[in-house]
Amino acid sequence: MADTLAACDLNLIYENDEYLVAKEKPGGVKPNLLATVEVLINPPTVAEPAARVDVIVQNEELPLRRDNHCYQIFEVVNQAIAKTSL
Repeated sequence: MADTLAACDLNLIYENDEYLVAKEKPGGVKPNLLATVEVLINPPTVAEPAARVDVIVQNEELPLRRDNHCYQIFEVVNQAIAKTSL
């Protein structure tokens, strides 16, 4: 998962077995638009044989429109995760 976030041009700032945090690299957008990505990994269990991954992307931008910078970063990360799970 850490490699997937790095491929999305994000800096990994925290990682353990079930939780990762990455930040967008500065320079591409205004500082208040820099996104933070949190990935929560729920490992497989007997009842749920596949791992569940929750992705949370947030920044300081007000969500005045659906297709904002934060949503665009979410889409990039979501597509990258989908490609690696194939």
